[in-house]
Amino acid sequence: MRMNQGVEWAVHVLLSLAWVDDGEPVSTAALAASYDLPHAYLNKQLQALVKAGLLESLPGARGGFRLARPAAKITLMDVVTAIDGPEPAFHCTEIRKQGMGAAAPKSSFRHPCAVTTAMRRAELAWRQSLAAQTIADVKAEAEAHAPAIAGVTRRAYGRD
Repeated sequence: MRMNQGVEWAVHVLLSLAWVDDGEPVSTAALAASYDLPHAYLNKQLQALVKAGLLESLPGARGGFRLARPAAKITLMDVVTAIDGPEPAFHCTEIRKQGMGAAAPKSSFRHPCAVTTAMRRAELAWRQSLAAQTIADVKAEAEAHAPAIAGVTRRAYGRD
């Protein structure tokens, strides 16, 4: 499964905003600078998160972005869907009906393609796993590996 790099960026931004968690917005410029990311491309990802209801955008000189809901209510699947869209990763083109299958009777294709069935089953498991993990879960795991990360993040955005 290959995801857009914007998914990684979006998860990191959501984590940063969860660590800041003071209700005040963080500017796109500050978010981009903290990860050394291109401002314009990151802003595109942030707007997708706003559209999906994961972030709030506040206009003005002191504006920026903040979480639209608690980190425990934002799943990794929410992020993937916001950035990559809801379309399935696998698209069957029914090649079994071409080449050696071209002369086969239509009755040979009454059942769904076994390849499609297997791929859909695998993708469903992947989606369920992402839906079972929240930004709060990832935050807790990161803090277990790097206990100082919350303070480092708050200081990076001038919060401490």
